[in-house]
Amino acid sequence: MPRQPTNEDLPPSIDPAIRTIAMPTDTNPAGDIFGGWLLWQMDLAAGNAAARHAGGRCATIAIDQIVFLQPVKVGDEVTVYAQLLGTGRSSMRFEVTAWRRRRDGERVYKVTGAIFTFVALDLDGRPRDVRPLVQAGMG
Repeated sequence: MPRQPTNEDLPPSIDPAIRTIAMPTDTNPAGDIFGGWLLWQMDLAAGNAAARHAGGRCATIAIDQIVFLQPVKVGDEVTVYAQLLGTGRSSMRFEVTAWRRRRDGERVYKVTGAIFTFVALDLDGRPRDVRPLVQAGMG
């Protein structure tokens, strides 16, 4: 009997931040995609989401709880989602997940996830205020 899907088997119900194809130049000596390449894509996705929320320049200040679940192969379509979890005075925390889809299939597989923290910066590179996260059903 097939296993029932769980929330971990389905991508978030938000628009993806980035979608790209893993290429041969992105591989490690074993032929899988470098974890660093995947982390780079996740940072790009989260950085884009942070800049949109903050309305300007942001910098990554922390990456926590990263877990690599399975390898990405050459030719896989990689989709990255960045969901805002919360804000501080000048900081934003995002849950970032990456999913792969084989180019000849439709099923997606979660390959990694992490929590990224960004700080909004002014033109001089100093922290600046960001608008708070408004939770659904709250003011």
